[in-house]
Amino acid sequence: MPPNAGSNPVDPYERFNRQVFAFNDRFDRVLVKPAAKGYSAVIPKPLRQCFANFFDNLFELTSMVNATLQGKPKTAASDTGRFLMNSTVGVFGCFDIATHVGLERDKQYFALTMGHWGVGSGPYLVLPFLGPSSVRDAIGEVPDYFTDPISYITPLKEYYLAYSVRFVDKRAQLLDATSLVEEAALDPYQFVRDAYLQRTRSRITGESAPPPPLEEDPDSSPPPAPAPSAPTGAAATPSSGEPPGDVAH
Repeated sequence: MPPNAGSNPVDPYERFNRQVFAFNDRFDRVLVKPAAKGYSAVIPKPLRQCFANFFDNLFELTSMVNATLQGKPKTAASDTGRFLMNSTVGVFGCFDIATHVGLERDKQYFALTMGHWGVGSGPYLVLPFLGPSSVRDAIGEVPDYFTDPISYITPLKEYYLAYSVRFVDKRAQLLDATSLVEEAALDPYQFVRDAYLQRTRSRITGESAPPPPLEEDPDSSPPPAPAPSAPTGAAATPSSGEPPGDVAH
């Protein structure tokens, strides 16, 4: 636990979050990651892609609801068209035909809807089993659950089976990414936190939007001062300082 844990305004619950992060990481290493590796080894890639497309197709229902709530009729219409096309011509979503005809996937969920209407993210929060989130995003999980077709599957045995397959399939898709984080990040917790916050912010405000001042990491080094302007008539020389690095998401 870093001695200054909790000093970052965007992550006041860092001490709690790091403990949950450690629990999730242990759970992943012991159970989920081996299951995902076995899934990738046993299930042929075309079939895995079919499963991934099927679950993504179900999410179009959640996406179209939230696009409507955000006042984006074109996105809602595109999501509806994707769902209808992939559910029929795409054989229940097994094949992503809609993307090939120009209907791009644009996942929308309730946390983005709240952000679209000005609801702040609140403090960063790590949820057991679910991972990085925020107070706003955690609340958004509730309405998204009720727009998820899998939540209505009965009996419970089949519900848990469908949910487990989707969970393991998604984890299998992230095997390479998580391996990169483990190898490259000096502090995986901070890397995941900054990446999650920047990605969520960019989905709401745009890819080029700078982070709000309160969400800057106080532990990071300040950017170098700009080079002084050359006097009038003098030849401009390149600055020897390096540009400030952006936080990757």
